[in-house]
Amino acid sequence: MEIEAGELLKKINAPADLKQLRKADLVKLCGELRQYIIDTVSVHGGHFAASLGVVELTVALHYVLNTPYDQLVWDVGHQAYGHKIITGRREVFHTNRVLDGISGFPKRSESEYDTFGVGHSSTSISAALGMAVASHYKGETDRQHIAVIGDGAMTAGMAFEALNHAGIEKSNLLVILNDNCMSIDPNVGALKEYLTSITTSKSWNRFRDDIAHVLAKISEIGPDALGVAKKIEKSIKGTLLKNSNLFESLNFRYFGPVDGHDVKRLIHTLDDLRDIPGPKLLHCITVKGKGYTLAERDQTTWHAPGLFDKITGEIKKSKKDIPVAPKYQDVFGHTLVELAEKNDKIMGITPAMPSGSSMNIMMKAMPDRAFDVGIAEQHAVTFSAGLATQGMVPFCNIYSSFMQRAYDQVIHDVAIQKLHVVFCLDRAGIAGADGPTHHGAYDIAFMRCIPNLTVAAPMNEEELRNLMYTAQQDGMGPFVIRYPRGQGVMPDWRRPLKALEVGKGHKICDGEELAFLSIGHIGNEAVKACIELNQEGIFPAHYDLRFAKPLDETLLHEVFGKFKKIITIEDGCLHGGMGSAVLEFMADHSYQATVVRLGIPDEVIEHGEQHELWAMCGYNSQSIANAARKIAVGRKTDTLAG
Repeated sequence: MEIEAGELLKKINAPADLKQLRKADLVKLCGELRQYIIDTVSVHGGHFAASLGVVELTVALHYVLNTPYDQLVWDVGHQAYGHKIITGRREVFHTNRVLDGISGFPKRSESEYDTFGVGHSSTSISAALGMAVASHYKGETDRQHIAVIGDGAMTAGMAFEALNHAGIEKSNLLVILNDNCMSIDPNVGALKEYLTSITTSKSWNRFRDDIAHVLAKISEIGPDALGVAKKIEKSIKGTLLKNSNLFESLNFRYFGPVDGHDVKRLIHTLDDLRDIPGPKLLHCITVKGKGYTLAERDQTTWHAPGLFDKITGEIKKSKKDIPVAPKYQDVFGHTLVELAEKNDKIMGITPAMPSGSSMNIMMKAMPDRAFDVGIAEQHAVTFSAGLATQGMVPFCNIYSSFMQRAYDQVIHDVAIQKLHVVFCLDRAGIAGADGPTHHGAYDIAFMRCIPNLTVAAPMNEEELRNLMYTAQQDGMGPFVIRYPRGQGVMPDWRRPLKALEVGKGHKICDGEELAFLSIGHIGNEAVKACIELNQEGIFPAHYDLRFAKPLDETLLHEVFGKFKKIITIEDGCLHGGMGSAVLEFMADHSYQATVVRLGIPDEVIEHGEQHELWAMCGYNSQSIANAARKIAVGRKTDTLAG
């Protein structure tokens, strides 16, 4: 469906076109850009509210800056839809997040205007500082470097590490703090309260402006007065003003707060800031979802609502979206409360994803036992470790790809000390339209090599519940449970909880000639493949390992004792994954067999629907069946991708 752009917007194919407009036309352009985002996302899907909140800022930045020579870095990228539209991608914007379409995030290979690839938060200041230092070294003193970071992303330690470093550099860096009190869920923590105090302290901001005005007047009197003014300025800045603001304490020149929806004032401000050297921070106050009333009122729901009726606001559900079984994350949320009601040691922790992970269910039911720690995965893990030292059983829920940011803490603070922390890795495996920054491709490989960890993956919702029940039992130590994004397979998932034997898999069906070895939800694709193959007279056995560590060696001895043709299936990377563990077992015990490994190949997997990407990687039900047909008749097969 082609979306009609407004009268002004249809003329904008690059920032150079934008600069041809009069400033008086920019308010109208902002309205057209906002409407174009609403029109497109409502029928094609994607992230929504974040980009609506920065329409004016986006237009102002590209109007003032000389992009792409001036380097503009968007933090995360949820807020970069307007940026994409006015940098030459309007006509393909409807392919956003679709297989073979444009990315939902800034991506260097997609456009020269996307200066840095982003998907995880809080990287913008570090990246922009690196660019600024490089430009300074090369003598490009006229080049601007801007990091646009949301206030939610500012809660991450990495952002403060970058601010700390930037404060001692003389590089030309501007940090724009997009302050809307939101990431996906409402922001939490002391920084949120601090930013609110800056925003609301009108008297203090007026006092700062008055001081600057008085000093300017004194300096106009003459040379002697100028010397006095400089002494007064130095004294005030060195004491009262210097210590009044966190950012100024880090040697940033602080400006704001300013209205982030006043495009004319933003242009005037950005023009002024171009000529000020050194690190600067502009504090912009915006409204997430600006211009679409429902998104302004319920910013969490409208972060990425899917398809919706832009007139009524009704969020549409296609037939494939109507669940016959619950989502794994919802099963996690309800089961955690069920377990916590029986075990008063259980606590819940999530880094800024309470609604996405369904930790919000426990936060509502037991607010004193569930914590949103902000976008701070490293802190989430070590905070959990601290709880565990005092006898608590923390369930630390982090998306698989976000857990990559806390790897040292898992090893140093949890595994080495054998602390009883349960890591629940949501979005494990192919994540879908969010693409390579969000695929949970590597967790089996990077977790199974750590001593003292148990690593498990449920094939369905009942197994998720039972693994959670098992993990919270006394003496379990560090325990990892990985599960995919989205819907499970069991409408009748609320069955009585029971403990599972750690390191014990199970046989799903017997067979002859060849065997499937799967782990996790993707095993359901192997079940479909078995049904298809049985109709052709091919009868593979199917075993679900359930644990990547420890491996069920009894089960593997049975498999290698009975079968000489084996196919391993996992929704994770082939290098170092479950299939690699099986090959290690085979080598250690001198078995001889043909083993075909199906999983994510050694390449970056782009965005698309889960089922499309499973097929592309070669481990959906049809691909599994094809691999079995090849191996069953003895033909040579690709042992990496099937």
